[in-house]
Amino acid sequence: MTDTTRADTGVRTGLYIGGQERHTTDTLTVADPGKPGVTVGHAAAASPADVADAVAAATQAYPAWAALGAAERAAQMAQAISGIADDRDTDAAILSQENGKIRMESWVDALVFEIRWNLALMLADEVDAGKTLPVIPGAIPVSTAVSYQPLGVVTIIVPFNWPIAILGASLPHALLAGNTVIVKPPPSTPLATTRVVQRVAEKLPPGVLNVVTGRDEDMAGLIENPDVAKVCFTGSVNGGKRIMAMASHTLTRVTLELGGNDAAVFLEDAILDDVHLDRLFAAIYDTTGQICMNAKRVFVHRSRRDELVAGLEARLNRVTLGYGLDEGTTMGPLHQPAQKAFVDEIIQEAKDAGADVREFGELPGGDLAGGNFVRPALVVDADPQLRVVTQEQFGPVIPVIAFDDEDEAVALANDTWGGLCGSVWTASPEAARRVGSQLVCGYVWVNDHGATRLDLRAPFGGMKSSGFGREQGIEGVRAFQDTRSIATIDPEALAGMAH
Repeated sequence: MTDTTRADTGVRTGLYIGGQERHTTDTLTVADPGKPGVTVGHAAAASPADVADAVAAATQAYPAWAALGAAERAAQMAQAISGIADDRDTDAAILSQENGKIRMESWVDALVFEIRWNLALMLADEVDAGKTLPVIPGAIPVSTAVSYQPLGVVTIIVPFNWPIAILGASLPHALLAGNTVIVKPPPSTPLATTRVVQRVAEKLPPGVLNVVTGRDEDMAGLIENPDVAKVCFTGSVNGGKRIMAMASHTLTRVTLELGGNDAAVFLEDAILDDVHLDRLFAAIYDTTGQICMNAKRVFVHRSRRDELVAGLEARLNRVTLGYGLDEGTTMGPLHQPAQKAFVDEIIQEAKDAGADVREFGELPGGDLAGGNFVRPALVVDADPQLRVVTQEQFGPVIPVIAFDDEDEAVALANDTWGGLCGSVWTASPEAARRVGSQLVCGYVWVNDHGATRLDLRAPFGGMKSSGFGREQGIEGVRAFQDTRSIATIDPEALAGMAH
């Protein structure tokens, strides 16, 4: 990777609809969260008419794309992804500036998209694999073929934090299943995602893959248009509720991957060496804490609390807050001023309640003064009623709470609104299975945690208010398909039954 790539000249992106780039007079101004008053670039702001055109283009392209076998779709998709890495350094630099996270995370963000795409293509042989239900002696003499069919036009809406990587968890699966797709990048970080998706879309038949950016109030047609068969949304719980309510008007299907309040449970025999503590630190503080599957609550056996806290403190003392593209920066700003205000508020609330709040690092000055920076923090022995425990922080702060026995740990971990992920840290495989099987969430790590530690082959999704539906793996493909049963009666056998 180069260290000099920046978007200082201003990046501009358009819409991509029906195989054609489209520019708009109205644009979204993309702000730099680390440098107050600095603009990274501008993205096209689609009108409702543009949105309708995108749905129409995807609808027109659907029959021909769906008629292909999965192997042929996979071949075209493999060609479309070729060369995607050529502009990765530039994509990462732009994403770092519009998002705020450090360059390496932005580079990995784009890399994971390619990895997920290629893993999806490995499922091609399973996509069309149906089954036949044989005749049952003495019953109606019918043989039934069960096959899979695509849904139609799919809208995929991604969030600001890992937009390109998250898109890779659903976009290739939707296309491989035979659907056509409209991608809606986040309005506050649209530039890098639009660039990546358009380069892929240009190598597919017109209308198969489209990109629409714009203000949320103009995007309703991506959800409410009756020609949209499914919406796949990753974002906040409140955002998911709004999407679901809008989709209900046309009974449009939804997959919702929402927020989490993930528990990391450290049993009495947990291994707390440098390897495991590094994993925990990354699981908490990657992307300045702005990842849905980050650890949000740490529960540790009372006998190991001080050791765990000391390990995190040692790593927090090495944090360098700064600009995401600057060499030496290990933690960037939060993405939005409103999120900085919320994180500052829950940290202050914990202090006011008498909690043991420990903060680290130095806020940057110069042209970064006034950016969305927050000093990373620990809240040791936090009262379980504090918002830093009950709500998703989505920032660089985490409560550490001690427990005395395993049953208490499981109860504390499950006492929350969310059910996205969790983790169990123990030297005992039996204890890991026992505790992990009791966590009410969709994905459990053992001695590990975090987005970069995800098995990209496995189905992923939440329980409770963390959403429903699954992405990745063949389950992720099936989420964009429905079954069709064709039953054939044997007339001769039926006639024999009549006698």
